[in-house]
Amino acid sequence: MARFNKVQVITAMRDTGMVPVFYHNDPEVVRNVVKACYDGGIRVFEFTNRGDFAHEVFAEVNKWVIENCPDMIMGVGTVVDPATASLYLQLGANFIVGPNLNPAICEVCNRRLVPYSPGCGSVSEINNAQAMGCDVTKVFPAGNVGGPSFVKNVMAPLRWSNIMVTGGVSPDKENLEAWIKAGVLCVGMGSQLFPVDTVKAKDWKAITDKCIEALGYIAAARK
Repeated sequence: MARFNKVQVITAMRDTGMVPVFYHNDPEVVRNVVKACYDGGIRVFEFTNRGDFAHEVFAEVNKWVIENCPDMIMGVGTVVDPATASLYLQLGANFIVGPNLNPAICEVCNRRLVPYSPGCGSVSEINNAQAMGCDVTKVFPAGNVGGPSFVKNVMAPLRWSNIMVTGGVSPDKENLEAWIKAGVLCVGMGSQLFPVDTVKAKDWKAITDKCIEALGYIAAARK
């Protein structure tokens, strides 16, 4: 069962402004990455469902997070079907994210009052997702469907929208400023935040420092 309710999840997404996106098949690596992000000020984290037995990794890590990073809101991404969504909800996922929009997942998440952020690439998809109860819609792949200008143009007619962007986001000042100024609720960031060499070297401080830097750019852009 989710520890955080829908309002808490969405508020944390907005307040933090950034949701790290990460997967690794070693629970120890995931724990260290989550802790590094937590130390850097992150309070919402998306574990991606991208490998065999990924749910077992999430289950182990989520139990550890509850004890050691109590304010971290753990969710799961790359969820494309309702069965997988149900599995992760049973393991304590606080939100579900997908690369596509699946109405059946809306039903599963709405029954538990858990946020579902589907991947959308058009105004119609975003609007349809909102009609199905998706409070936060994910524009994906954001860098390919039009970038910050796409978000800005969507926000004109659909000004009530809460948009998270993933794909084409990097932790540098210019990139983050462009997305924030376009009107996103938050950004999702994966490989740019967790370079393979950094993870391999177990340089967790570098990840913490990068989170602090990125959050600083987001805060400055919002002023």
